[in-house]
Amino acid sequence: MVHSPSHADDLCFMSATDAIAAFKARVLSPVEVAKALIARSERLQPAINSFTHVFYERALRQAQIAEAAYGRIASSHRPLEGIFVAIKDFHPVKGEITTFGSKVFREHRPAHTAPYVQRLLDAGTIMFGRTTTPEFAFDSRTRSPLWGITRNPWNYDYSAGGSSGGAAAAVSAGMTTIADGTDGGGSIRIPASACGVVGYKPPYGRNPTDRGHPLETMLHYGPITRTVSDAALMQNVTSGPHVEDQGSLRDRITIPDGIQSLKGTRIALSMDLGFFHVDPEVRRNTLAAAEAFRDLGCDVEEVHLGWDWDSVRTWSMRWAVMLAGLSGELIADFEADLDPEVVTYIRKGLATDAVSNYRGNSVIARMYETLGPILSNYSILICPTLALPSVTHEEDYQDFKIDGKGVPLSRGGWSMTSPFNLLYQCPVMSVPTGFASSGIPTGMQIVGPTYDDSSVFRFAAAFEAIRPWSARRPL
Repeated sequence: MVHSPSHADDLCFMSATDAIAAFKARVLSPVEVAKALIARSERLQPAINSFTHVFYERALRQAQIAEAAYGRIASSHRPLEGIFVAIKDFHPVKGEITTFGSKVFREHRPAHTAPYVQRLLDAGTIMFGRTTTPEFAFDSRTRSPLWGITRNPWNYDYSAGGSSGGAAAAVSAGMTTIADGTDGGGSIRIPASACGVVGYKPPYGRNPTDRGHPLETMLHYGPITRTVSDAALMQNVTSGPHVEDQGSLRDRITIPDGIQSLKGTRIALSMDLGFFHVDPEVRRNTLAAAEAFRDLGCDVEEVHLGWDWDSVRTWSMRWAVMLAGLSGELIADFEADLDPEVVTYIRKGLATDAVSNYRGNSVIARMYETLGPILSNYSILICPTLALPSVTHEEDYQDFKIDGKGVPLSRGGWSMTSPFNLLYQCPVMSVPTGFASSGIPTGMQIVGPTYDDSSVFRFAAAFEAIRPWSARRPL
């Protein structure tokens, strides 16, 4: 098989959808893609720092096996045969070093693979590398004492976001075809927005979670891709009930292909969710995205959610409780090896009483009192993903401003994602909307009614068709 792209890097930015079509047509080999990805990753990894471990030689061998599969009858092709995936170094993979971004686990090899990851591997993906994450995925920036800083491919002075920052940076920079992530407060959507790619937080139960955080409603496994269709490809092999996760949903949906008309549909727009300070460039690009939907025949109307900082406070409290429950015992023996900010967050969780934690349900109920009626009167809600395009690596969270205004709860004040982890039944996708003057991309969240994945994908695909972004590449 011979393929002659104008440049080898073209293969690195090919979507999984296009690559599979080319593999089936026998005009492209997975081996060619592997070689291109290896060359590009070797060139960019020292600067961007997306990977903790890479598996180049093994990936080449597996690519040869995939090439042979495409040479046989079509029935032997698995759905993602020969597609290269980067797996977050927060997701257990049996026998492979999985550090969770922590010095404590620098040599840890799990005895099992997370069900979501196993489904990707069973579908034919080739694990190309493991992606960086802050320690225990706790931060909205990707940096850790073990692996250092992950940089944004569009401007190295800025963060790739977190906690799936290595994943989004690798996809954006053409260092992998697709990647996986987890989203507990925006950890898929934050880096997807900052790096100019697609990130999807499915509703709770759509994809199985791992035994390491059982029945955790805030934490969702999902795809990070260049295109909406690639996110659908991943969802169509990862969703459905799993014997290891009693919270996984019995109904297994299939995301449909193609672009559907949106004419006559109604879209709700919230620029600030009722309380966020939003950067002018983010505001401009979000309004332009709303106009694109109007061009598609949609009726876009601004709505008022009336939420306040209690939503972020409630999320922050519950995230600290979860972190304390999962990792609190490590402080006694390993405090010196832990990120000091992780220790502070764990101690916050340990100090939270059960009554305060439960009262957070009242905050969530008040949030849905306004969102529920909106999503019954409109097909979707759109809003910015991030209140800022990104933050620098040195940004001081203690003295944080957006558009000249001080931000309470500054660690959560630049990301507009965490409220939708409290409203965990709502599917949410982040898609690119443009660029800021810094060169950093901006993003928009598409929020669907509870468990209505298909509507989110329908609107995202139509928006992508009229405002395509996948051809844009970091210099």
